Amino acid sequence: MRTILFILRKEFLQIKRNKAMLPIIFIMPFIQLIILVHAATFEMKHIRLHVIDKDMSSVSRELISKFSGSPFYDITSYSFSDKEGEEDLRSNKADIVLVIPEHFEKKLRKENSCEVQLIINSINAASAGLINAYTSSILLDYNVNLVAKWSVMNSSVQASTIETTYSYWYNPELNYKNYMVPGILVLLVTIIGMVLSSLNVVREKEIGTIEQINITPIRKYQFIIGKLVPFWIIAMFELAFGLTIGKLLFGIPIIGNVALLFLFASVYLLVILSIGLLISTLNNTQQQAMFITWFFMMIFIMMSGLFTPVESMPEWAQKINIINPVAYFIKTMRMVLLKGSGFGDISGLFASICTYAVIMISFATWRYRKVS
Repeated sequence: MRTILFILRKEFLQIKRNKAMLPIIFIMPFIQLIILVHAATFEMKHIRLHVIDKDMSSVSRELISKFSGSPFYDITSYSFSDKEGEEDLRSNKADIVLVIPEHFEKKLRKENSCEVQLIINSINAASAGLINAYTSSILLDYNVNLVAKWSVMNSSVQASTIETTYSYWYNPELNYKNYMVPGILVLLVTIIGMVLSSLNVVREKEIGTIEQINITPIRKYQFIIGKLVPFWIIAMFELAFGLTIGKLLFGIPIIGNVALLFLFASVYLLVILSIGLLISTLNNTQQQAMFITWFFMMIFIMMSGLFTPVESMPEWAQKINIINPVAYFIKTMRMVLLKGSGFGDISGLFASICTYAVIMISFATWRYRKVS
């Protein structure tokens, strides 16, 4: 135990003296949390709309007012020409063109139906889908209100309409930050843990101190513990710091048990640190270790469900994702923070991450060869 304490003291002194490592630990997480939470969002709040109103009637103006009164749309221009609308789409001045045909009001009154045209820039398929959904919702709402209004005008009997009310569980205000902050926190501790641990042993090789350690009577398990524990403590501190910032700045709900979250995080960090340590033992320079670390990090993050749901991935990708530890922690973070899930709800995920930790620690310990 005394030997491990000496190694821990040495590691903390090295961290303190390494000027390049300190910004990664203390500055990068704060900037990452503040910027990514605001930037990484699929919400569409400024959809640029080009309106082509060929009818110029009171009904068409009422329809246009539905869009101008919506916080999601910015009407950038009006015209009477389809060509102008298409030019705005090509020049990226508009995201959608709404075409209201001639005799729009007349057809509605006489035939009870009329079509409007939507031309959407679908280079970004995700954005185009959202724009189509928002626009269709506004048109549907306008149609329901128009039917109810004209029914009252043409009948002495009060028309009854069906009203639909919605109840959203776990995120009732549909605040995208509540969804993103837990995922960003996982990204934060993952980068801290994997990057720093992957550079640790290889730095000893570069400065030549690994040979001095190899000739000492330090056992392999003592060396591994001494290398993992400092970054485990730092990452746990970063998680607590991130949760505090998330609560104070973004008001994220913390419904579940925070102690359960830290229990899962403590095991998860053993997995991440062991992967970083394994990478460190396989390389001879910090540059090599950094490249390999980012290779795995990109795959883990993109397939973790941070930005896109895992359920929407192809079946083969979902099967491969079983070896992605980031996916386990992101799912757990959102379940505990937003849904208030207990240990029984995440027991399967916890058992999987514990198994993963045992395998990776064993592999990293076996791979480190203590030779002079």
